[in-house]
Parts: sequence; C-alpha cells; structure tokens
Amino acid sequence: MTKTRTGLRAVATLAAAASLALSGCTRLETTSPSSVRGAAGAQARAEFGTVDCARVKCIALTFDAGPSENSARLLDILEEKQVPATFFLLGRRHIDTYPELVRRMADEGHEVASHTWTHQILTDAEPQEIREELERPNKEIERLTGQRPTLMRPPQGRTDETVHEICRELGLAEVLWSVTAKDYQTDDSDLITERVLDQSSRDGIILLHDIYDGTVPAVPGIVDALKARGYVFVTVPQLLAPGKAEPGKVYR
Repeated sequence: MTKTRTGLRAVATLAAAASLALSGCTRLETTSPSSVRGAAGAQARAEFGTVDCARVKCIALTFDAGPSENSARLLDILEEKQVPATFFLLGRRHIDTYPELVRRMADEGHEVASHTWTHQILTDAEPQEIREELERPNKEIERLTGQRPTLMRPPQGRTDETVHEICRELGLAEVLWSVTAKDYQTDDSDLITERVLDQSSRDGIILLHDIYDGTVPAVPGIVDALKARGYVFVTVPQLLAPGKAEPGKVYR
C-alpha cells in the first residue's frame, strides 16, 4: 500500500500542471466529437446502435491514472447507475498491481485505454522512450482483456508532432478533455461535483481521477445531476460514432 500511495502522489505532482498544459495547447489542432460524427454521414448515423449522439445530448465520463484501491467502488457505482466510462490506465503500480480490475473494466463494457506506463511527460522524452511508454501498457491491457487499446491520453495533455507521429504508427488516437474538476487539488467531493456540473455541455469529455479520495464519492451526484439535465453517458468511441478516432489525431 505504501508503494502504491507513493506512486499516486507522484502522479498528483505531475497532474497539478495539467490545466497549465492544456492552456499551452491552445494552438494544438484538435477534432471535436460532432465533426467526427458529421463526417461519417447521415446514413451511417441511422444504422449505428442504440445511442445516436447526433440526436441525443451525450457526454463522456473518463478516469485517468488508475486502477487504484478506489476503482472497485467506482465500478460498483457505474454498474448501479448503468453508466459506461472510459478508463485511461497507468501501467507501473496500477495495471501491474490491479490486473483483476483491468479485466473487470473491460468485462463490464467500459472502454480501456492508455495513460502511458510511468506518466512520463511525452514531449520531454526521446522517440524510443515514447514508444516504450505507449507500447508497454497496450501489451498488458491486451494480455488482460484480449483487446488492444486504440485510444491514449498524454500525461498533462502534453503532446506534439513527434507524439502524433508515434501514435499514428502504433494505431493510437489522442484524447484530451473539455471538463476538469481539478480533483488533484481537493478531496472535497461537493466541490468536485460543482466544478463538473458548471463546465459540462453537450459532447463534453469529463476528466476525473479515481486515485483521489474525493473523486469516487462525487460520482453518484455528478451522474444523477447530469441525467436530470437530459445527458446520456457514453464512452469516447460511442461519442464519436458512427465515426471513429483516427490514429495520430487529437480529440477534445
């Protein structure tokens, strides 16, 4: 437990710069969910599944940096509320510590994706380091779930052309976010809920971290309040459907 806590605190230190990272990405070319759906065409939308985010008000709940000792409770809540989520998982001290939770996420219909192996800032890394940070969690997730991830989230949202090119080679699309509770700053569940509700809008991608003590207790209130506003929860791929995320592109 001590080792895991040490790892989580290291992530917390890195996460504290996340909002700054995104503010520095204002010139980054990103693709919105609605534009992906629009490019897929009306006929494809008509043929897709039971959730058509071109017609209903969709929002995606995403969690970074798990699994952790809090993840089982989170999965219980999501099952009770019938809400799918997208999990961007860390490798060291997380995937390798809680493999049964990785399997459970996939078995219960959640999207399992990568947040790198060690939370290294990819824009500070050499190309071979970037490949290793991305390939290692992909291999472990595929071994545990039978599905190779197609999505990743760069630590702190920091990305550049080198990262895009390597993601393209590895078949990964990059997913940022439009809503952040900055739950790395507070354990106040009410404040986390308030921040999410204040920022949420149609096609939103909510960033939370189930490694922090205040986050999981906030999830039921967030889900209930957004459902009351008419939102339908979907995974990131469902948010884009019937279009698909393209490797090497950045979505927000």
